[in-house]
Amino acid sequence: MIWSATVLTLFPEMFPGPLGHSLLGKALDKRLWSLELRDIRDHGLGKHRSVDDTPAGGGPGMVMRADVAAAAIDAVERAARPLIYLSPRGAPLTQARVKALAAGPGAVLLCGRFEGLDERVIQARAIEEISIGDFVLAGGEIAAMALIEAAVRLLPGVLGDEASTQDESFAAGLLEYPQFTRPQMFEGAPLPDVLTSGNHSEISKWRLAQAQSLTKARRPDLWTLYEKNKP
Repeated sequence: MIWSATVLTLFPEMFPGPLGHSLLGKALDKRLWSLELRDIRDHGLGKHRSVDDTPAGGGPGMVMRADVAAAAIDAVERAARPLIYLSPRGAPLTQARVKALAAGPGAVLLCGRFEGLDERVIQARAIEEISIGDFVLAGGEIAAMALIEAAVRLLPGVLGDEASTQDESFAAGLLEYPQFTRPQMFEGAPLPDVLTSGNHSEISKWRLAQAQSLTKARRPDLWTLYEKNKP
């Protein structure tokens, strides 16, 4: 069985978008993973297929109805796939969660719009809420694409070189070390000598030291966890 993403959205025409290009697009064509789109408005009410209503208690904007969202969710064959609602109030998406998702059968992703989703359906369907950052988007589609891309690139055969994910940011609890390539000299800045030394042991030590230094300076939260968990 291939890794399968089902996206519930009011804008299915937004997909596959960037997911259909480059290595992920090639992997989709090769059926290394699959993408299914479901239009939430198919379960809308009345001749206008309404999916939202005014917030209970007053306030600006509109809220997606619980009955409409539930009907869209219940129409999907989930099997063992987690049901995820992309929301700025959700738990932050981490590489560890991405790896767990990539190791499973896939995910069902609900993309919100308006002021959000009626809380009752979140509780009734035990929906996991995930955030891709401390900011607000117009809808969950871009967040869903980000989550799918992060998971799909970890699937066997997608990137080609399985080692390419081993040293990148978060893989070992650190940010990735700086990368360099030709030319040897760029605007007066040479390549670091160690990278042209041919001494792979010294290169590995240098890269680890650089990753540690960057993480300590830029992400003290990650550095604290790294210090706590390293052997």
